Order: sequence, then C-alpha cells, then structure tokens
Amino acid sequence: MGVISYDVIVLGSGPAGEGAAMNAVKLGKRVAVVDQRSQVGGNCTHQGTIPSKALRHAVQQIDNFNNNPMFREIGEPRWFSFPNVMKNAMGVIRKQVKSRTNHYARNRVDLYAGHASFVDDTTVKVIEADGHAQTLSAKHIVIATGSRPYRPADVNFSHPRIYDSDTILNLTHTPRRIIIYGAGVIGSEYASIFAGLGVLVDLIDTRDRLLSFLDKEISDALSYHLRNKNVIIRNNEEYQKIEGTEDGVVLHLKSGKKIKANALLWANGRTGNTQNLGLESIGLVPDGRGQLKVDEFYRTAVENIYAAGDVIGWPSLASASYDQGRYAAANIKDASTPHFVTSVPTGIYTIPEISSLGRTEEELTRDAVPYEVGKAFFNRLARAQITGQTAGMLKILFHRDTKEILGIHCFGDQAAEIVHIGQTIMDQPGEGNTLEYFIYTTFNYPTMAEAYRVAALDGMNRLFDEESE
Repeated sequence: MGVISYDVIVLGSGPAGEGAAMNAVKLGKRVAVVDQRSQVGGNCTHQGTIPSKALRHAVQQIDNFNNNPMFREIGEPRWFSFPNVMKNAMGVIRKQVKSRTNHYARNRVDLYAGHASFVDDTTVKVIEADGHAQTLSAKHIVIATGSRPYRPADVNFSHPRIYDSDTILNLTHTPRRIIIYGAGVIGSEYASIFAGLGVLVDLIDTRDRLLSFLDKEISDALSYHLRNKNVIIRNNEEYQKIEGTEDGVVLHLKSGKKIKANALLWANGRTGNTQNLGLESIGLVPDGRGQLKVDEFYRTAVENIYAAGDVIGWPSLASASYDQGRYAAANIKDASTPHFVTSVPTGIYTIPEISSLGRTEEELTRDAVPYEVGKAFFNRLARAQITGQTAGMLKILFHRDTKEILGIHCFGDQAAEIVHIGQTIMDQPGEGNTLEYFIYTTFNYPTMAEAYRVAALDGMNRLFDEESE
C-alpha cells in the first residue's frame, strides 16, 4: 500500500492527542491519530487519571458507609478488597473508551492502532499488532505520546511484590502493609486510597514536607489527615536499595532504616514516552527525562513538528494536556498569535481532595507583597454539616490595597470543583478581579460555593479590625 496523506497526524490518543485531533478537525483539517493501544484514551484513561480517581471515589464511599452511624441500622462496617474496588474503575474505563471512540467516529478522524516511528519530518510508519505496516504523511505532526513511570535500573520491577503506578492496577490481593516510595501527587493519592481500605501505609517522602509546591497550611492539613488514617510519613528519606523477598519487600533507606511490607509502590517520577519514535530521523533530541522542549506555539525544534501533554513536562495534568493539544492545533492553523496554557489549577485527589490556583503565602511573603487572608472552615458551613464532609477549608489570598485575588487554596470535599469559582474571578481582566465580587454576590444556600462569601467577609473583617484599632 502507498502513502496515505493527511493534513495533521497526531501521535497518541490521550487528552493532548484528543484535544489536538478534535480541534484540527474543527479547523478543517484531515486528521489521523495513531496510538499503540487498540483502544483510545491513552494512559490517562487506562492507567492514570481515570482508574485512580474511580478507585478513590469508591474508597471514599466505603469510608462514608463505615463511619456514618446512620448506616449501622442496615449493617456493620464492611471490608472491601483492592480487586473488588478495582472492578468499579474498570467499568468507568469502558464507558470512557466507548464515548471517546464515538467522538472520533463522529468527527471522521481516522484511527490507527500500532507503533509509530518517524521516517522523516512529514512521514510516519505505523506497525500494527499483526505486523502490517502503514505509511502516513502530513504537513504537520503532533507528538502527544504522554509519559510512563520512571523506573530506576537498580529496582527489580519484575518482582511480583514491586509495582509502579501502572502495574499497581493489576494488584490481585490486598496487602496488609504497603510502602509507597515517592510522596508527590500520585504517591499521596494512592496513600489515601490504600489507607481508606485499611492498609498500613509507609509513605516515603524525599523532601521535607508533602507536596511542597502547595501552600504550607494546605500541605500540613494533608499530612494531618493522612496520619489520622494511620499513614506513616517519613520525610527527607532516600532509598539505598529495594530487596524483594518471597513474601514481600524490604526497603533499605540511606538513613539506616529498614522497612518491611507486603508490597511496594514506586511513585517517584515519570518519563516522557519518546523512546523508539525514530526522533533521530528528524533531529529531535529529548532531555534526560524523555521530554521535548517546545516554544510558545508548542513547536519543537523541527518547525512542522508540535508536541503537547506530559511529553513536554509541566504541568503534566490531564486538564492542561487537553488544552495544550487544542492550542497546538490552533497554532498550526494560525501561527501569528500564540495560544499557550498558563493558568492551570492544581487538582489533587487525595482524601480529602486539594485544589489551588495562584500564589502561596510563602511566595507572597518572599516577594514582600502586602496581602491578607480570608478563610472559610467547612465545619461551619451548613452544606458540609448536612453531607458530613466537614474536614477542610477555603483560603483566599488577596492584595491589601487593591483587593485583587492572588491565590485560591482549597482543601476538603469537592475542592477541585470549588476552585473554579475563584478561577473565574481571578481571570477577569483589569479591575474585574476583586475580593468584593464575593461579598456582593448572592450564593445559593446551603452550598459549598458559599464558602467564598464567608472567606471574603472574613478577609475584609481583618482589614476593618486593623483600621479600627
């Protein structure tokens, strides 16, 4: 078969690939998408965001049942195994694949399942599972191949008790005790999941506190709630070696400690999926983490080759990846004004969840910005009292003089939803971004959104109290 021509070829069908493909179609391009899997969705759908968040939701439901006195009338607290809870996640994955496959079909995007590699900067060779080869060409190509867990050479991932964040989804038992090495977003989320299932968790943090990019008060709150779930957090620790045994794993730390558990989850870093793409054929060289550098148009060093999503690094979030893909396609259509993702809220699906946007107190203090704080504690909100999800708070940082909102930090139930109200106001141009919006806006009652009014009034009261002294 000869060469099949397209306007745009997208490598990868995760959020970035889907965003690029769909927007390119809307802009009148003929598009092909190549993915190694036979099903669309990328790592996000099959091994990352969707299964882990579905797991987390199921564990939260179990926790709510086991700790709500009202449910004791219908039964005693129940124990659920990891494989049983995982079944719920698999159902969500199937639904996601079905809806996304239909999305590609409706938009007349051609899908190819196989391994893609560059022949030159306009040609890609696809080797399908049965060995059949296809050659595709296009004026523009978008690399959206995502990332995979980083695997150091001295850790034996073939051992049946040693997992990474991909293979942990294949866990066929529920360990009594698990070591999670790496306390970033993925490690912290899985610590919440396993602790919710009654597993003893040792969370090894190579830094001095959890998720140090967060506002310290929020980070401290997460540490408190994890410890309250019997998670042992070990800060400022690094592994010396990991020893697999017949019935478990022994972690040897440089500090001299030895920790034994039934399983170990390695959650320390990710690597861009740029291996075996034939990048040497087009003169592209990934960095040491397998990531590609791009400019403000999402162009790589090869002008007609674009990249988006985890393969380019920050922020490595599904939400941002989708927009990066969309913007890359927009830039292909019109390279006069760059479209680039900058305002990205952080969503961390621990139990309780965390979301934030903007600057932290530490950053504002370092830069000598005159700011004030407004807080709303969830245990005082009627909606939280009704749902029983009273742990958490909303914290607004704002400029003392202009009342401009500088940061939104939320910890607790629905935090990843709540943050977007603040994001909307923060993104208003000119004088539209002001704390006073929340004071003069009527919120439904009872709602969690009402936390913005409570926090804004709290912040303004702090200013007025100082003025009256």
